[in-house]
Amino acid sequence: MGRPDAFFIPPEQFAAPFSLTGGEASHCAKVLRKRPGELVRAFDGTGHHGLFRIETVGRDRVELIPESLEETPPPARRLHIAAGFSRSARRDFFLEKAVELGAAGIVFWQAERTQGKMPGDPKEAWTAGLIAAAKQCGAALLPTLACVPGGAAGLTKAGQAYPRRFLLWEDPAVSRPLTPTDLAAAGDTLCVVGPEGGFTDAEATTITAAGFIPVTLGPRVLRWETAALAVLALGLASEAR
Repeated sequence: MGRPDAFFIPPEQFAAPFSLTGGEASHCAKVLRKRPGELVRAFDGTGHHGLFRIETVGRDRVELIPESLEETPPPARRLHIAAGFSRSARRDFFLEKAVELGAAGIVFWQAERTQGKMPGDPKEAWTAGLIAAAKQCGAALLPTLACVPGGAAGLTKAGQAYPRRFLLWEDPAVSRPLTPTDLAAAGDTLCVVGPEGGFTDAEATTITAAGFIPVTLGPRVLRWETAALAVLALGLASEAR
């Protein structure tokens, strides 16, 4: 038997009596044409998940009976990415892959070379993309999402909440590589990548002056989303050490 289809239940609704509503119910009933008795997986993005048997299928609600309930705790090592706000096509790709690679949090910040204006709050479409990715890969935890205003100064202020902070800087003078060991410690680590076009000298100066350690991923100039995903891949490698 293949893996059951997955559905999202908001955290505040993940309790008995369990049910799918809204778009999730419509997708279950009208697109996948699920029937009573079929087995599905449901999760709330905060670690609660389980297998459920469909009890009834209605026009706008699918009632579920829990077969097994589980809770996945937050990992001891939590890796966060702060990315200069970017155009939508690459941003959507990054959000999907960040879920697959186990990002704990994603922060967008308004860099000087950002293309377009960053919204004040994360868009619902971004969260929907995270949920879709979690359904596909079986993740029980969704990354947190935030938009930090105020440029590099706002970013460094928000960054003080993270015990370990790194700046992925393409400056040739930066020779210290980022390694899995840097990302292996328990707790929260924040890695900052710039937007398309990179950091300005003023931004890099502000960020490093706030205690962020400048590091490199090697001699190649990487697109921002490639750099961010490379960091997350190093984080996965650190778990295997």
